[in-house]
Amino acid sequence: MTTDTEDVATAAGEPTLTVDELAARAGVTVRTIRFYGTRGLLPPPVIGPRRVGHYGQDHLSRLALIEELQHQGMTLAAIERYLEQLPADLSAHDLAIHRALVASWAPDSAEEVPRAELDRRAGRALDEGDLERLAAMGVVAATGTPGTYRVDVGLLRLGVRLLDVPIAHETILAARSVLMEHTRSAAHELSRLFRDEVWDSRREGGSDPEHVAAMRSLSAHMQPMVVQALVTAFQRSLKEELREWLKES
Repeated sequence: MTTDTEDVATAAGEPTLTVDELAARAGVTVRTIRFYGTRGLLPPPVIGPRRVGHYGQDHLSRLALIEELQHQGMTLAAIERYLEQLPADLSAHDLAIHRALVASWAPDSAEEVPRAELDRRAGRALDEGDLERLAAMGVVAATGTPGTYRVDVGLLRLGVRLLDVPIAHETILAARSVLMEHTRSAAHELSRLFRDEVWDSRREGGSDPEHVAAMRSLSAHMQPMVVQALVTAFQRSLKEELREWLKES
């Protein structure tokens, strides 16, 4: 017999997790989850029968985003301010996109792991079809050692979630090509503006070590803002495209 909470979760296509299950899936302690809750970093759980709190994929994705922001060197206070700026109705998928974009600012996050460890980090047993789809997304790649894979840790959670989306292998490859082409173009233009408008003006006012240090500091402060701007612009553009597509259907 299912509870009302379980019925809602099943209808939404998301499992309900106890705080212990959430902690195990996210790789944190129960105490950490409760602490984040008191700081407002995590939304409260859905309270079911017997006053048991139930958590969903949005909590798991938010924990992953918090972890990534911490890897970037942000304090809890800074993370709190960052999360406050996000729309309140972001889905788990939206949060995963934020995490992937934040991770893209980090140094190479790829690691070589054995198959068993890859399954553990994915939170599920991956079959050969799953591995092919993840490879098409650029999330995993075979290495010279049998049974060992090179994994882009920053994209793994998002890639695993996309495994359940009914998209053909060829479409994934095409989508990846489009994203790589346009994000590279955007990065090139942003870099050009950054160099021409900021670098040159900074260079005129001081020695090489001084302006290099100033540029690094400015870049560190700009990264969260650029990530937020990219996500917001993409989401708005995508909504407009979907609206137009639905009108034509």
